[in-house]
This record gives sequence, C-alpha cells and structure tokens, in this order.
Amino acid sequence: MTSAPVLDLDRDVVSLTADLVDIPSESRSEGPLADAVEAALRRIPHLRVDRDGDTVVARTSLGRPARVLIGGHLDTVPSAGNLPHTIRDGAIHGLGSCDMKGGVAVGLRLAAMVDRPVHDVTYVFYECEEIDARFNGLARLAETHPDWLAADFAILMEPSRAGIEAGCQGTVRAQVRTTGVRAHSARSWLGRNAIHEAGQILRRLEEYEPRRVSVDGLEYREGLNAVGIEGGIAGNVIPDACVVTVNYRFAPTRTVEEAERHVRDVFEGFDVEIVDRAAGALPGLDRPAAAEFIASVGAEPRPKFGWTDVARFSALGVPAVNYGPGDPSLAHAVDERVPIADLVACERVLSGWLSGRSTGVTP
Repeated sequence: MTSAPVLDLDRDVVSLTADLVDIPSESRSEGPLADAVEAALRRIPHLRVDRDGDTVVARTSLGRPARVLIGGHLDTVPSAGNLPHTIRDGAIHGLGSCDMKGGVAVGLRLAAMVDRPVHDVTYVFYECEEIDARFNGLARLAETHPDWLAADFAILMEPSRAGIEAGCQGTVRAQVRTTGVRAHSARSWLGRNAIHEAGQILRRLEEYEPRRVSVDGLEYREGLNAVGIEGGIAGNVIPDACVVTVNYRFAPTRTVEEAERHVRDVFEGFDVEIVDRAAGALPGLDRPAAAEFIASVGAEPRPKFGWTDVARFSALGVPAVNYGPGDPSLAHAVDERVPIADLVACERVLSGWLSGRSTGVTP
C-alpha cells in the first residue's frame, strides 16, 4: 500500500520543488497533492486554512492596511514520461517543474517562513487550470467564496523567467463562414466554390493592421490571425461551405464585448460565430503594493502576451501580475524544466518584499 505524500516546508525551495514534481497531479487528480498541501499549511500557526474541493487557501490576519494574494495551480498536463524529477545542468527537470510546481514551491515556502509580512497575505493553491474553464478551482472560488480572493494586489506564479509580466491579453476566437453551391468539379460553372469565396476573408486578414496599445507604460501588441480552415467534400465536388477560424488577441483596454464587435466589423458581410472568448486583465501597476513589488524585483515589467488566470482577478477588481520561475516556452514540453537560479531568485525577492526588507517598511 502506497503511503500518502507528505510535504516538509522546512526543506529548501529546490528540494521542495523536486518533492512536488514527484507527486503526480494531472488535472482532476490533484487530490493527493492538495491533501499534502493542506496538511503542511495547517501545521503553520500564523495561517487560517480553508479548502474547497482540491483548492486550498491559507491567509494571515494581522490587520495590515493592504492584502496581497499569491496564487498557483496544482495540476499538470498528462505525463510525457518525464517523472520522477531529475536535476542536471542547473535545473530541475520533470512534469510540471516549470508550469508550475516551481512557483507553488516558492509560494509554500513564503507561507511557512514569512510569519510577520508587511501586508496581509492570501495564498491560493488551486486545481484544474490546465483543462476546461468550468473545472477551474479559481473560477469556482470567484463564484462561491469571492471573499477568499479579496485583495489589493495579486501575484500569479506562472512561469515568467523570474520577471514581471503584467496583466494579460484578452482573446476571441471566431468562425467565419462562406457558402457556395455544390456541383461536380467537371462542371464547375454550375456551382460556386465556397473555398474560393474564403479568399476575401484571407485578404482582409492580410491587410489588417493590428494596434499597439500602451497601458501603464507597457505596450500590448494585438493580433488577428487565421488559425484554421475547413472545407471540401470530395476530390470531384465543388464545395458549398468553408469555415475560417480566426483568433483575435486584444489589449486589456478593450472589453470582450468590444473585441467581439471589432471582429464582426472586420468581417462585415460574412457569417461570424464567436466560439470562445475571455477578457484581458489590466496591469494595475499604479497601485502602491504593485509599485513596491516592482521596486523589489528591480527590473522593468513586461506586458503579458497571452491569457492567464490574472484575468480572473481583474474581473474581481484586483490588479494582478504574472511572476514566477521558469521559461513559459518550456511549459508542457517533454524536457520541461525550471532553473534553480529562478527558484532561488523568486523566493529571495518575494521574501524580501513581504518582510519589508526591500522596501524599508517595518511590520
């Protein structure tokens, strides 16, 4: 019989990351890891710990004037034969090491070691980030326990090469359809080719000039691109239908409704169906806690190109940034890894910021 996993938060951040990697936690199977996280956090006297499903929340209650939230997801994508972990070339290799058990290890170490932070802190370790949004533990908390997520500023420990990536883009995916008349390809003049009609859609995309939008001094680059095309019936049939799937990545200054209208305007005259949408997140770098954190990191923030769960905090009125160890381009890779230097740097920066050592604030 296999014993339940146990986490020791007194271990250094590198060892703790390795321990976390070796506890399998594919999406919807995070229970054993959530059990271990909950048990470890309940041993810490300065934290109140709550659990909803396989999402664990721990909070300080010191009466500080501001509250920050530090979050990370417990789940991983399916294994690619990259368990258990290995350590080589200055990095921890293994499933979830970059996305994002390295960041979770940093968060757990902070929860255990920083007992008198200058801000009250909420730590959220949640389930099902890697699959359909309806299973996302953070999304569920936003509906069932929004008070657990209340904060003035949030840090999501997504891999960002130990630098700040602020806010995130929004996304709209749409299917743009053309119709034609089916006919035998030997008598093509009797039909109308829907794939040929799609050429107008592609020309509009070729001529499209994406915006560059400045927010809090960061430049978000937009994009509208074809990401798929479907059409055709048989090798001797003129097709009567074609669908071009387009993806619009937009700056967080636009609402998702405005983004949808923009896509429909670009493809005016065509049948447009919106099949997926998610709002972006404003960076909120003008908030005092955010400014303190930026000063602690000591490097200029970058805009986040892509979508992350920081958008969920933005929807709750909580400005958020991505800050965590690892290169996001290695997430989900067979050779997924997180540099040891990133782990150490993230723990040092966040510990110094929360303790007030890097800001001159006394707890």
